[in-house]
Amino acid sequence: MSVLNELNPNRVFYYFEKIASIPHGSRNTKMISDYLVDFAKEHSLEYYQDELNNVIIIKEATKGYEDSDTIIIQGHMDMVCEKENDCDIDFNNDGLSLYVDGDFVKAKGTTLGGDDGIAVAYALAILESDEYEHPRLEVILTVDEEIGMLGAYDIDLSMLKGKKMLNIDSDVEGEFLTSCAGGLSMDIAIPVNRAKQEGLKIQLKVGGLSGGHSGSEIHKEHGNANILMGRLLDEIFAASPLGISQLFGGLKDNAIPRECVASIVVPKENKEVVEKIVSNMNDIYKNEFHISDSEVFVEADYISETEESVIDFSSVNKVIFFLRTVPNGVMNMSMDIPNLVETSLNLGIMNLNEDALNVVISVRSSVSSRKIDVSNRVIGIVQMLGGEVGIDGEYPAWEYKPESELRNQIEEVYERLFGKKPVFNAIHAGLECGIISEKIPNLDCVSFGPTNYDIHTPKERLSISSTQRVWEFIIEYLKCAK
Repeated sequence: MSVLNELNPNRVFYYFEKIASIPHGSRNTKMISDYLVDFAKEHSLEYYQDELNNVIIIKEATKGYEDSDTIIIQGHMDMVCEKENDCDIDFNNDGLSLYVDGDFVKAKGTTLGGDDGIAVAYALAILESDEYEHPRLEVILTVDEEIGMLGAYDIDLSMLKGKKMLNIDSDVEGEFLTSCAGGLSMDIAIPVNRAKQEGLKIQLKVGGLSGGHSGSEIHKEHGNANILMGRLLDEIFAASPLGISQLFGGLKDNAIPRECVASIVVPKENKEVVEKIVSNMNDIYKNEFHISDSEVFVEADYISETEESVIDFSSVNKVIFFLRTVPNGVMNMSMDIPNLVETSLNLGIMNLNEDALNVVISVRSSVSSRKIDVSNRVIGIVQMLGGEVGIDGEYPAWEYKPESELRNQIEEVYERLFGKKPVFNAIHAGLECGIISEKIPNLDCVSFGPTNYDIHTPKERLSISSTQRVWEFIIEYLKCAK
């Protein structure tokens, strides 16, 4: 039974709920892509679907708009799949469980996928209807944006005519983005050696952190669980020999890790030493992060005396050294735009395997040379430890256009509709606008969307009233785009 059927705009939330019922995490987009193709067929619309599952749907202009500039509407169909520990959803096969809480749509125990399911829902609601006036519409819906904008890189846009694009992939109503940072992912492997060790097995956990999008929320100084675990291990290692059997934290390179778990083995007589350090670090973290992560905690589960396969003394040294020295968080603020992060890193994924510590770091910068510089710093640390680094998913910055007819039109429509001027801004997070601008010369574009809080976390919530207002803006803009 529908839970959003009484919300307005009705057809937008109809499609949003439909999208949420279809598994559509990154690299799992075949079902949602085929649904979009079926939609296009049902409404007799021109469409294109490629091998990656990208979809383009085209609708011709309504009467009187045949000579108007074509408008591109763009978003991505994949979502970040994060869940609470007690949520048993299988993201590969299960849909989301939506509910309404006041002015918000949420998902039970998981991310909502408002980033960027709302763009898809807006597009389908426009495409299905003969009620709204508009120029020729070219809707681009890409895949795997959340893991490096892979769909945007390989999509063929040669059939398109549009030179003006509305990217609906931002999360602050009334703020229209005009440029963004470029970025890349670093896949790191640091070799380790294992040996058997006897002692007390302890499971350490750093949790209760807020997490968040590593682009749009990196400036909020939320704790990174992987980095905080490195600090905890360093404190214990300074007071007691230890071996590490397991170490893992984070699920996505572009999400700030909320939890990290380590299994260690220490001499049994050092139990009280470890207990004291864990208690002390718990107090320290609660003090240091009392604003950004008020629920942070450090805990230890003292399991049993055992003989365990652990990484040896030299490997423990390497792992802790890496976690204590690798750059993470905000590196530089923009000198051109006040309060804008220029360069940052996020150690998003960490997993200790049998013979290597594997790490994925997301690097972002609006200055190409600084993106290269900070990446080289990480490479230097890894190579010193005998490790290897692969670069993946590199995407360009989206550069600001000093002159923009689209911005002028948006400002006029927005001010007339809402009685105030829109805010034009830049963002540290990556957007597909830069890649698409390289494929469509002289593309004029902006990025915007309804207010959506805590994206990339299970606390994600989409404002219903904001979704309504942004819908009104889109329809009015298309009507005025003669």
